[in-house]
Amino acid sequence: QVQLVESGGGLVQPGGSLRLSCAVSGSSFSPSAMGWHRQAPGKQRELVATVISGGSITYANSVKGRFTISKNNAKNTVYLQMNSLKPEDTAVYYCNAHIWAMEYWGQGTQVTVSS
Repeated sequence: QVQLVESGGGLVQPGGSLRLSCAVSGSSFSPSAMGWHRQAPGKQRELVATVISGGSITYANSVKGRFTISKNNAKNTVYLQMNSLKPEDTAVYYCNAHIWAMEYWGQGTQVTVSS
């Protein structure tokens, strides 16, 4: 059974940093793509950043220059380094992974940016 386990969320002041991690377990195959999405209260879930196995990376315009996605293929783990955080970054952050024709999601981790 494939599982995605996220960690690293929390409360941070505006301008601060957090690093999220997401580890994939239970699969004999490496994900072809992994990424992060977020959902703020009352809003739809939106893409934050994705990385595919060939190394191509996509960021939402709202996080470009502040967030960095990276992947450790040996550990099937994806990271999201978030710098210069803003109150509008407050959301539940979800990790997802594409393995063959299936898409898997983590349980989500809360990120709150507030003074």
